[in-house]
Amino acid sequence: MPDVTERSVTGGVSSAFGAQAVEAAEMSTSTDVALGIEAQGMSPGRLALRRFLRHKLAMGSALVLLIITLATLLAPVLTHHGYADIPTPAFKFRLLGPGAAGGLFGTDGIGRDMLARVLYGGRVSLAVGMGVAVLSTIIGTVVGAISGFFGRGLDLILMRITDFFLAMPLLIILIIMSKVFGGSILDIVLILSLFFWMPIARIVRGLFLSAREKEFVEAARALGASNRRIMFRHILPNTLGPIIVSATLIVASAILTESVLSFLGFGVQQPVPTWGNLLEDGRQFTTIAPWLVWFPGLFILITVLAVNFLGDGLRDALDPTQRRVRA
Repeated sequence: MPDVTERSVTGGVSSAFGAQAVEAAEMSTSTDVALGIEAQGMSPGRLALRRFLRHKLAMGSALVLLIITLATLLAPVLTHHGYADIPTPAFKFRLLGPGAAGGLFGTDGIGRDMLARVLYGGRVSLAVGMGVAVLSTIIGTVVGAISGFFGRGLDLILMRITDFFLAMPLLIILIIMSKVFGGSILDIVLILSLFFWMPIARIVRGLFLSAREKEFVEAARALGASNRRIMFRHILPNTLGPIIVSATLIVASAILTESVLSFLGFGVQQPVPTWGNLLEDGRQFTTIAPWLVWFPGLFILITVLAVNFLGDGLRDALDPTQRRVRA
């Protein structure tokens, strides 16, 4: 009898847990079905936007980037000084810490307002990052599309050129080229773009190699579409997701690389400020005026992290295999 009772109790508990498990499974299934029904009829673009808006980290990063960008654009409104304004007498205002007398970010070694210099420098750093991302994405997309679509000898030549650029010592070549061609903003954008297109070219090549064998490409060929129309009207729109994500991540890489070049004295030259050369200017005062390094470095850190998180959110949103549509 004790055995029977024990079995009955155990069986009852197991049945209870089994019933709860079945109920939970049914609720999960019904939720998935409801979400699937809700997502039916939505275009891929709307589904991607929906997934992106529900990616909290990406949305927060986008907000941070928007605030930084607006602050740099509104620098004349937010500050009462230009980035090169030197007060008189300068010795009374040099190396003032953050506060009422020194302003929100303090002053540098010759009395210039660091808030103005950081905001105006952000204009240059963000412009370099965006310019490099756009130009290198265009170059990489064209090279990858031609290589992946036509294949054979043309693919071999273009990929060996890509490998050649990938094998070059990046920092050394960038220093030499920036020294030879100058340190203007346009020069830095062109030089960096020359060495940032290769990863996108490889990605686009792989996508085109896969897509050129699809049924919709064969249908377009059967209807008499030209190669150029097939490449840029039919295949390219289906590869925009990875391209956009890669372009986003190039912004962060370009900002970091420009900062390194400027810190070493080979980037954008003074008196034009960038976050990199502001770090270089404040390096000699690190022990007595650390705010000269804190604020440019903090802006670089926050911007690069936000761009990377934004890229992660775009990757999740634009990936057609993602099934997470719930909040």
